[in-house]
Amino acid sequence: WLAALRIESHNHPSFVEPYQGAATGVGGILRDVFTMGARPIALWNQIRFGSLDHPHNRYLFSGVVAGIAGYGNAVGVPTLGGEIAFDPVYAGNPLVNVMCLGVLQRDQLVLGTAGDEGSMAVLLGNATGRDGIGGASVLASASFDEDSGTKRPSVQVGDPFEEKKLIEACLELYQKGLVVGVQDLGAAGLSCAVSEPAARADMGMDVDLGAVHTREPDMTAPELLMSESQERMMAFVAPDRLDEVLAVAKKWEIDAAVVGTVRTGGTLTIRHDGEVVAEMPAASLSEDAPVYDRPLGEPHWLENVWDNTMQLMRPPAVDEALLRLLDDPSIGDAAWAYEQYDHMLFLNTVVGPGHDGSLVRVKGTSKGLAVSTDGNGRQCYLDPRRGGALLVYEAALNVALTGAEPIAVVDNLNFGNPEKPEVMWQFRETIEGISEACEMLSTPVVGGNVSFYNETEGNDIYPTPVVGLLGLADPMPEDPPRLDRAEEGMEVWLIGPPGARNLAGSAFEQVIAGHVGGRPDAPDAFMAQSVVEVAIQNAAKGLAPAVHDLSDGGFAVALAEMCIASGVGVTVDFSDWIGLFAENPHRFIAAVPPEHADALQELADHHDVPVTRKGVFGGDEIRFDNGGPESASVSLTDATATWTGAIPRRMG
Repeated sequence: WLAALRIESHNHPSFVEPYQGAATGVGGILRDVFTMGARPIALWNQIRFGSLDHPHNRYLFSGVVAGIAGYGNAVGVPTLGGEIAFDPVYAGNPLVNVMCLGVLQRDQLVLGTAGDEGSMAVLLGNATGRDGIGGASVLASASFDEDSGTKRPSVQVGDPFEEKKLIEACLELYQKGLVVGVQDLGAAGLSCAVSEPAARADMGMDVDLGAVHTREPDMTAPELLMSESQERMMAFVAPDRLDEVLAVAKKWEIDAAVVGTVRTGGTLTIRHDGEVVAEMPAASLSEDAPVYDRPLGEPHWLENVWDNTMQLMRPPAVDEALLRLLDDPSIGDAAWAYEQYDHMLFLNTVVGPGHDGSLVRVKGTSKGLAVSTDGNGRQCYLDPRRGGALLVYEAALNVALTGAEPIAVVDNLNFGNPEKPEVMWQFRETIEGISEACEMLSTPVVGGNVSFYNETEGNDIYPTPVVGLLGLADPMPEDPPRLDRAEEGMEVWLIGPPGARNLAGSAFEQVIAGHVGGRPDAPDAFMAQSVVEVAIQNAAKGLAPAVHDLSDGGFAVALAEMCIASGVGVTVDFSDWIGLFAENPHRFIAAVPPEHADALQELADHHDVPVTRKGVFGGDEIRFDNGGPESASVSLTDATATWTGAIPRRMG
């Protein structure tokens, strides 16, 4: 078996028209995966918006979630998770990143090549219209201003039912061996779909735009070439297999037309109404495209931000701080969104939304595939190299907690205006950080996407890379750990480095203090690998049935989320309130049955991973005890109501 994975952004279209922008983002990522010969089996999304206190941000959030649900549910691919975040820096430029996973047999792999001389280019799927002209190719290369609403006609319009037919038709073409190559029609439409495969094959092509099936009259040659109408694929077919290809298209009730023929010589010739309207080397639009060498430089303000650490006049009340964090919609229950998604399609979902990583079984085998998608704009703003590396290690730990070994990464790099040297510096540093972490984990980066010009009125978003990490569980644990399996009498263990004290870029710093400053700690690559291995072995041996990584909100929030999900209280010791909310990496909480304590301790010791026994689950309160006036408790009822209502209360 092979896995195909891909991540893409639809940031700019989703700001202009949130429903269709998000929906066509899902459609595009599905085509990227089944173009390879794989059947898409799961989707994830990473979405970011401005504060929900503003009605326009609520409109964008609601529309994007509805678009993801409307397309994914209708096309029949489950959405298993992702991440939702809200921050004022995304108010004028929301981020909508979508990841897809597919599986295929090795002999089903199809590449985007035009094949040999005489191969025929067959355009499959929807008719071509004027919707989406300049959609991804133009919107993604411009910043937003007060006139952005006028760009609405550039957003593509999706048809998930047509996509479903296209998926099944293409998979049948692959199964029967009827195509030599396939290319989806995405950004820049037909112009890329003919030039890129021809260039890969070191060939040219004659293209007849008059053969393109259209749904609008009098379309010009530029419109036909640049339209980004959805649900279209280009198949390259040997002449003696053409009739069989057309028969498959007819069976699935999709349009099909021969629009070109592959030629030697490397020249791409475009004709419209019998006239040559363009002629150039095919490679000039892909391999020979211009390469920018933009200036870059460390931001002049960076060291001042590092020095500007959070200062509090007095220690916070732990109970009040915890409730405020649980009420933050970036931390609170995301069920308002993911309950709109169908996550049980195909009945292969083992661990679904609401947990650290998703886990799906590979039907007919003992294997499972785990995925986690992670992003943290605040930490990457404070230190893009450290922030990028920390994302990889967090995603690796998330899939490890399900029992899977990290095997591959895709990334979606969301940045501001690349014409600014400080943005290009952030871009380079982030890539270096991701690269360093992936090298330490021996995890290849197999694909990705870059989204620039995420700025409005000159204000850039935080540098926001998103990492999608794939893990393999072979064999899959019989009963993988989950967030919701803590029980009364189980011990609370903190597995990983003790003594966390860095609040830089933390949720506490932003939500409680209204501050973003300081510098995140550098990751410890060797500790990261060791903690990942402990997590994998814990799942395989069935020692701790409930686990949860420490990220937004630190130990206190992770513990509260486990209590809420499991319906049980807890009492834990602490010595310093900072340690409750610090977000230092390479740590997770485990709910450990007493009878498994010795085995888990032995496992951690074997990998030189520190373990701190913090307390015991039980009762109906979340209690933090230091034997002094800073001791605090929150009723499980209040914590649950606050956490589950964080988004619905704001959405109305």
